[in-house]
Amino acid sequence: MQELNNYLFSDYKTDEKNPKWQNAITRLNVLPNKPFDIRSPFDRDGTRILHSNAYRRLKHKTQVFFATNNDHVCTRIEHVGHVASISKTISKALGLDVSLAEAIALGHDLGHSPFGHHGEKVIEKIMHKNGFNQPFWHEKNSLRFVDLIETLPNYSGFKENLNLTYAVRDGIVCHCGEVNENSIKPRDEFFDLNEIEKGKCMPYTYEGCVVKISDKIAYLGRDIEDAYNYKFFDKEDMLTLKQLAQEVMKKKIKFKDVNTSSLIHEFITNLCKNSNPDIGLTFSSEYYDMMKKIKKFNYKKIYSNHRFEPFMNYATLVINSLFDFLNEYYDGRNTLTKLAKYQKFYPTLSLDFSDWLIKYSNIDERLHKLRKYRNIIIYDINDVMDYKQAIIDYISGMTDSYAIKAYNELIEF
Repeated sequence: MQELNNYLFSDYKTDEKNPKWQNAITRLNVLPNKPFDIRSPFDRDGTRILHSNAYRRLKHKTQVFFATNNDHVCTRIEHVGHVASISKTISKALGLDVSLAEAIALGHDLGHSPFGHHGEKVIEKIMHKNGFNQPFWHEKNSLRFVDLIETLPNYSGFKENLNLTYAVRDGIVCHCGEVNENSIKPRDEFFDLNEIEKGKCMPYTYEGCVVKISDKIAYLGRDIEDAYNYKFFDKEDMLTLKQLAQEVMKKKIKFKDVNTSSLIHEFITNLCKNSNPDIGLTFSSEYYDMMKKIKKFNYKKIYSNHRFEPFMNYATLVINSLFDFLNEYYDGRNTLTKLAKYQKFYPTLSLDFSDWLIKYSNIDERLHKLRKYRNIIIYDINDVMDYKQAIIDYISGMTDSYAIKAYNELIEF
């Protein structure tokens, strides 16, 4: 990478010299400075994300293959690690802020639902059925989790919201959407991130743009490796993919060479060679075309594969059953009492969802204080739609294994 290490974008690095700096480091609330803290605001954000429960849960959330028991199959946390690694490499080569890129990458999927993108679709259908007009998308849900759900204890043990910087929150909610080959540049507008529509806004910083591209690079080869090990491809499929890679890499390769390491290296170096501040972050036309063809191949041969259908049907049943069960127990301020009656039979849902309501609603302010919660109260227990939103948030934060465990309690006697 030495020949690429020319720091083309150093003038656009998100630091004190950047005119966006003050906006970028803005937080929703004041975050007290720690004595002798040598970290930048973005270093602090990365640490806060790393220590959050939502980050820990990623190890049991679907990337592509549902509820895997195979330790060598990619889960959401490995994908996040790949995105962070790629983002740091590109940012370092181009002279951008590595800590900001890493923090965004670590947090970009914190709001992913159980059972991957299929879980998103199921939750969105539930929301529409229950009177919610807005769509459910994991980028927006990730912003919701870092802003309103996740907490960390302060020096006095009080649990407070993560309170991340604008630049990190922005990179999280803007990380999805298609990559334009000609120019990926950050937007200039500084506005309320809750007003962003799905896939219609570029990030505020170049580091956010790097993560947006790195997310695409990260999953292409890794998903192919897992699908290959699960025998998703026939000989014709492997030949197609090998020929596609050979066209761009301009050399003869074997199918086994079309893997995570080779694809990541090729895309990273091509991006760094072809990007500059005038045109933004971009691949060569050949490599951008290769990316589109590999994505098309993956969608046809992996993500739309009929072998996923039985589990997708099961995941639909699990999520719908969990929502319907909890929805039946709404009784205003008596909801905790009603849930408590069934703790013996449904301990996971009854106890954990009761704790969720105590932490995030006004159902029991005394217990909220006793448990040293200082997070934002986001549900009014007297509002049935707020109660439904609490269920949606609770389910969307679940891991595959936790959702299955909770569902099994419902069907076992």
